Amino acid sequence: MRFDVYAELALQTACPTDGSPPAGLASGFVDGCTSWSTRGNSQRNDARRQYLQRASSTPLALPGCLRLDPPFDRLPDSSWLAIEVAFTLRTPWYSKDDRPFHVLDNPLRKDRVFGVPYMPAASWKGLLRWACRMQAGLHDYLSQHGGALDGWKDAAWIVHLFGNEKAKDNEKVRANDLQQGALVFCPTWFDKIRFEVINPHTCERRAGTQPIYYEVVPADTKGVLRLLYAPLPGAAVRDKVTPEDAIDRLLEAIQALLTTYGISAKRTAGWGSVGVSHWTARRNGQTPIRETSLVDFKTKVKSWVNTAEACDG
Repeated sequence: MRFDVYAELALQTACPTDGSPPAGLASGFVDGCTSWSTRGNSQRNDARRQYLQRASSTPLALPGCLRLDPPFDRLPDSSWLAIEVAFTLRTPWYSKDDRPFHVLDNPLRKDRVFGVPYMPAASWKGLLRWACRMQAGLHDYLSQHGGALDGWKDAAWIVHLFGNEKAKDNEKVRANDLQQGALVFCPTWFDKIRFEVINPHTCERRAGTQPIYYEVVPADTKGVLRLLYAPLPGAAVRDKVTPEDAIDRLLEAIQALLTTYGISAKRTAGWGSVGVSHWTARRNGQTPIRETSLVDFKTKVKSWVNTAEACDG
């Protein structure tokens, strides 16, 4: 028995064919395909063929016993508000994986343990912060300053929701100025993988040269954006914002991000556009709100927030 994975890969005599998705897409099977693909053109094509077949053959759902999605039905504080946005992809979703070596040139981001494609919580936070900035006038600011973000200051409601960004190397931020945002984000898990192919053509022959594969989550796949509004006591007063206004602006930004801007890499090619199925809100001691219309959803959520503010006052 060998205990060195690299020694094991070096001694393989054929491309692996017995990968078991989704775990095999995180290690084992994908490692064997990647190693085999480095031995020549024929082996590379064989490894890609085996990987494409296995990765798209079965659903890639997480085991239910893991319970990685948070139980928002038991929130500890009445001022906390859980929001869930169920959506369906209209176009493929893609985010490049951070594996240094892979049998494909453009692998899809997957969990390092379970091999399931997912969108990290940090990606949701970054995209939603950007969407809120666009709502606050970032587009006009960039147009007036030659596309430079230098000098831009987030509105109070954005800082309240997302906190301060990390300082750059040449900037100093006092400890008293650091602030944690009121939002907590959760990852979104997907259960399907498909492949898109880009085939560059030569100008002389007008024929394809070498197909470039993109591993993607296909259109019509369902997902859920989950986030929690959990402000510290007195945070709204300190930030000089009203929770009603901040949440209203946040919901508008979510709608714009999902349906207009998109949530995928290669958004300029139309990838990552989604259709919202329904909005759900949960609060301690209240019957959950579920609406398909954002207008109706905001109206009902607003009554919750106003009640919480009155109680705090």
